[in-house]
Parts: sequence; structure tokens; C-alpha cells
Amino acid sequence: MVCSFLHNINKTFCSRIDCGLSMSSTSPLKISEHVSQCLQLAILLEVSAYPKPGNVHRTADFKETRYEHFLASAVAVAPHFCYGAKRGILVSAGKIGPDKVGVGKVIKNAVMSMNEWQQGGNTLLGAIMLLSPISVAAGVTYAEGLFSVTKLRKNMKMIVESTTPRDAAAVYDAISIAKPEGLGNVPKLDVTDPTSKQKILYEKVTLFDVFKISSGYDSIASEWVNNYSITFDLGYPYFSRQLKETNDINTATVHTFLKILSQIPDTFIARKVDLAKAREVSTQAKLVLERGGLATPAGMSQFRRFDKEIRDPAHKLSPGTTADIVTAVLAVSILSGYRP
Repeated sequence: MVCSFLHNINKTFCSRIDCGLSMSSTSPLKISEHVSQCLQLAILLEVSAYPKPGNVHRTADFKETRYEHFLASAVAVAPHFCYGAKRGILVSAGKIGPDKVGVGKVIKNAVMSMNEWQQGGNTLLGAIMLLSPISVAAGVTYAEGLFSVTKLRKNMKMIVESTTPRDAAAVYDAISIAKPEGLGNVPKLDVTDPTSKQKILYEKVTLFDVFKISSGYDSIASEWVNNYSITFDLGYPYFSRQLKETNDINTATVHTFLKILSQIPDTFIARKVDLAKAREVSTQAKLVLERGGLATPAGMSQFRRFDKEIRDPAHKLSPGTTADIVTAVLAVSILSGYRP
């Protein structure tokens, strides 16, 4: 079901970070639509933030994937986050168990819509994988009453740990549909192996189990397994401080991107090239921040050199996983009440 826009939603929700949202008198429809809008806005703000080294943004495209493809994708996936939030509301009401949510279905259907609405290829697979559990957990959290980041994170842990083999099979379908770059080969339950899905169902391997296997070499999987530690423990606090210091959403977003990249080597780069190169990119991101980032001439000069070095036609050095995590950071902030 496509969620209609709520013109007066901002009157219902406070407009600053870390606010408490009393949802006790709000209808399930408004909750689910609100969650969907929050996550859609997170996607739009992340891709619009500029300049981001090596990535698509409002002033830089790839030959085959343009800024507009990301905008179309954000519109396409929003209804599926609405559905995820509705499933979370049902969990809160005791009408279904967390194992009946169908997170894998949310991810698969969102990826299908992503492909149907644009021709630029895989734009949002990683973001969809991170935001889908957030949509469900946000539905649970708002339906419980007073919203808090702590409660959201607790509910996210419940949702991801309750996933099933059917969720895992659906995500394997989603990956096959999206055709992401840089997957490589792994010794167990390789997503490129057509027999893996049958093994998952036969051996009763849950989606959480699958992400445990891949968490050592993929930051999206690691976020699932470690209760979104990069998002909540690194990205969200840093983004909040940057907003207060700069009073500029664009600068705060780009600096958060650089901060995460400087501390967490991008696993997309590690898979496409190697971990040593990913660490080298992280070192360069740290240097940009140390020289002031977007706020100083020295920082901008260093950024331009950095961007030129990693922006190659094959996108082997594009920090795509970092961008996905920044989207999750923005989602948490917006769900908490932030408005640009």
C-alpha cells in the first residue's frame, strides 16, 4: 500500500534531536506513514549531501548511475518501509510475533521496486538492508508510546534476532535482483551459488545467522549482528555534535561520512580491491577532517585531491557501504525528531 503524505505531520512531532514523541493517541496509519517519510528523507539527505568523495551526489554522477536514479529509488522504496512499520505495530499489539514480521520480504519487495522505478542499477541495496529493520523497530517503538533512541535500538535487536530462514531466502533473492558489485566468493552459503538458498531452508539458517557468517567482511552484516554499533555508537553522536557545531545539515552529513570512513574501512572497497586499499582510503578521509573538512580552505583542498584519486570509472574505490551507514544515522536522527 502506497503511503500518502501527511501535510501536518510536523505539527505532531517535535522538531529537534533527542525529543520524546508521545504516540499513544496516534493512529497506526499515521505512525507507519511517519516512519516511511522519515526513512525516505534520510535517503534523500544522504545522496544530496555534497561533496562526498568517490560517490554520487547532487553535483557528481557516475556514467551509468546518476543522482536522479537515487531520487527515484527513494520514492520507490518508501511504501515498503511503511509496510515494515505496520508489521512493527502488529508486534507491539501482540498480534504477531517478531518472527512473523517478514523482514526479508520487506527487503526483497523494496529492491524490486527500486529496480522498477529507475534504470541506474543497484542504488540502495545496502541502505534497504539497514533501513528495513529500522522501519519495523520504529513501528514497534512509536506504538509503545514514548519514543527514545534507546528503545528503538532495543527493538531493532529483537527484530533482527527473530528473523527466519524464509527471511534469509528472500534476501538472497533480493541480492540476485539487485546484482551488486564486488560480492566476491565466500566458502559458505555464497549468494552467487544457486544451491545456497536450498541449503538455508533445509538447514534452517536464519537471516541473522547469514549475517553472522558475513559480518567479518561486510559492514552491513556487522551492523545487523552488533546492534548497529557504527550507527548508534559512532555515527549518530558525531552527527548530532556536528549539527550543533555547524548548524548545517550538509556539512554535518559530509563530516559524518568522513568520520565513519576514517575509522571504519569501507568493506565495499575491501571486497573490490583489498583491505589494505580500504585502510588507505580511511587514512585519507581522516586527513581531510584533520584539515578542517568542508569548513576550511585546507580541508577543501585536501578533499579535492582525495576525491580525484578515488573517483575512477570502475568505482572500485567508491565508499558505498559508508554511505549506506550514514543513511541509517540520518534515519535515527530524523525518527528522533530532527528536521532540516
